[in-house]
Amino acid sequence: MVQPMTASAWPDEPEPLALGSAPVPAYGRGSLADLLPTLAAGQGVQGFDPLLPELTPADRNCVFLIDGLGWEQIRSHPDEAPYLSSLLATSRGGTGRPITAGFPATTATSLASVGTGRTPGAHGLAGYTVRDPDTGELMNQLRWRPWTDPHLWQPYPTVFQLAHEAGVHTAQVSSPLFEHTPLTRIALSGGTFLGRLSGEERMDLAAEQLGAADRSLVYTYYSEVDGAGHRFGVDSDAWRGQLMYVDRLAQRLAEQLPPRAALYITADHGMIDIPFGDESRIDFDEDWELRAGVALLGGEGRARHVYAVPGAAADVLAVWREVLGDRFWVAGRDEAISAGWFGPSVDERVHGRIGDVIAAACDDVAIIASSSERHESAMVGLHGSMTAVEQLVPLLEVRS
Repeated sequence: MVQPMTASAWPDEPEPLALGSAPVPAYGRGSLADLLPTLAAGQGVQGFDPLLPELTPADRNCVFLIDGLGWEQIRSHPDEAPYLSSLLATSRGGTGRPITAGFPATTATSLASVGTGRTPGAHGLAGYTVRDPDTGELMNQLRWRPWTDPHLWQPYPTVFQLAHEAGVHTAQVSSPLFEHTPLTRIALSGGTFLGRLSGEERMDLAAEQLGAADRSLVYTYYSEVDGAGHRFGVDSDAWRGQLMYVDRLAQRLAEQLPPRAALYITADHGMIDIPFGDESRIDFDEDWELRAGVALLGGEGRARHVYAVPGAAADVLAVWREVLGDRFWVAGRDEAISAGWFGPSVDERVHGRIGDVIAAACDDVAIIASSSERHESAMVGLHGSMTAVEQLVPLLEVRS
């Protein structure tokens, strides 16, 4: 069974705020959204604050984001990830610690938090799928379907753009498949995008770009740890093989750091395997109680946005709380916003994207939709909620 986040799971962090027993990400003091603003502030870029003051400023900063590799997964696999494990805050002298992804703990939301330095309530990518208030349709913010203007959906500049304008050499080194995607444009653009297919090429080029100027900010990314987890499950042979590979990539990059550089290895979320069965996978498409009064089901299995038909929101909230019991944290929109699930504030344009009801799993369970979400319902590994295994991501540091 997954364990809810507690203060003890959050080293050197105060007790998180809570709605009932639901933990809230450490926005402003230890979340993904705080990383790039801290690095940019240390490079003298105006308008940013060092929200993670324990990070010593460096002239050259590189962020290596490993999709799907949470803090708990590294801690649980020291043999497969000897290099990453050596960077943990342990007796071996590592300086790493966990930070929180943000809610929901999902790729589109987290990458927007990283790149913009803003919380989900501000940048507005508040889930895997959310309702577009202008059209009433569900918007998939990872695949960007149906199409909407990216810069109207997320209008804020990225940290990379602002750093580039301030004279910092900025670059993103990733798969060439991502160069022109809307998510890249509104979350990770600024400076130069350099596409490379192999992980080794990305690490070598990231190191080269890091040393290309006196001040540099470089981002690089690897996705297949997440892909293996979704398809085969965390701790499968395929997943372990990806972990071993990315461990070597991290070491390869670290060993090429130019002088006066800092490398930060992090992730967008962790992951948990959810067993296949009626008790662990609640099928919305087959559950008349959960469907009653619901116009649209958004989000993903462990972090649902529920949109009620007009006038039915209160009834839907009551039924979802009763049916799901203590296996989910269930909140109304205003409750979740007030509790800070999406950050200290929510922009007006984002308010209607959030479900009338939000359900976040706190047990080994997911709400699937076997007919309308066939691909997602077949995944072994899932994520999205506020449990430690999904929410805590590494912040590992290497300096030259």
